[in-house]
Amino acid sequence: MKLKKAKYYLIPATLFLAGVVGIGYYYFFTSFSEMQETAYVYIDNDDTADSVYAKLQPLTSESALTGFRTLSRHYDYGSHIRTGRYAIVPGVNTVDVFRSLRNGQQEPIMLTVPETRTMEQLASRLASKLMIDSATIVQAVTDQAVCQNLGYDTCTISCIFVPNTYEIYWNTSIERLMDRMAREHDNFWNEERRQKAKAAGLTPNEVCTLASIIDEETANNAEKPMVAGMYINRLRIGMPLQADPTVKFAMKNFGLRRIYNTHLTIDNPYNTYRYAGLPPGPIKIASIAGIDAVLNHARHDYLYMCAKEDFSGTHNFAVTYQEHLRNADRYVKALNQRGIK
Repeated sequence: MKLKKAKYYLIPATLFLAGVVGIGYYYFFTSFSEMQETAYVYIDNDDTADSVYAKLQPLTSESALTGFRTLSRHYDYGSHIRTGRYAIVPGVNTVDVFRSLRNGQQEPIMLTVPETRTMEQLASRLASKLMIDSATIVQAVTDQAVCQNLGYDTCTISCIFVPNTYEIYWNTSIERLMDRMAREHDNFWNEERRQKAKAAGLTPNEVCTLASIIDEETANNAEKPMVAGMYINRLRIGMPLQADPTVKFAMKNFGLRRIYNTHLTIDNPYNTYRYAGLPPGPIKIASIAGIDAVLNHARHDYLYMCAKEDFSGTHNFAVTYQEHLRNADRYVKALNQRGIK
């Protein structure tokens, strides 16, 4: 009789337990994502629990979101929101999604440092990929104290940025970003590169400065060592660099297609027609190709160069000024024929 009563109560209890397990599985352990591919949720400093729910809603079912809300209330997620970029992988369950967000288990991004001409352009490009806003980046790279703490000044701070692609967290702070760039800079400037810079009579910052000019002179990587050799020849004899791109930088007019004598008189330390030696710092984020062109510059006797009249993007080189004038005359005629002013 007692056995029959035990069985009588056991069946409903079993069914009830199975129902609880089934409901729990339905809300917490079925697939959270309804997307076919991995989606990403970006949580920033302004987010609340409700705004996180809103960001998750397009990616999931109502039942999975209900499960997430339940876990959120139980574990007081609203008081422990952690910023970051979180991957929502197809097939992942609600509990794992909640655990990732609550514990800050975010996915890194691949951040490419671009070869921009100004720090404002750099800040805008980086901010488009990071949680940091562009104003914060600009403030850091124009703050003398911040730059000096990293071993630079506001003219040379662009040297810290080596244009490459780095794995980094989306919510990295400006301090961590600059520290990371400093470490990557030191890794790039290995002993071999430092010795080559020394042999050329240049510091790493000076190499970047010269490389930035060469990058603006030609996009032809094969020709860059030739251009580098010409400028190094000028530096060694104390001859002004007379580089047109530095005039454009001084005027902040990068669209100039022709440089006239009136442009050469601008009183600016970046005007290498008026001031001998290298300018105070790079005129853009120097490319790796440009840097290596300086470190492995061609050995020759050329002191002059002029863009070729065929507009191929390459140059005619000359040892003497008379030969250079003939090259320049052909180029000016080509400009006039095309109506380029």
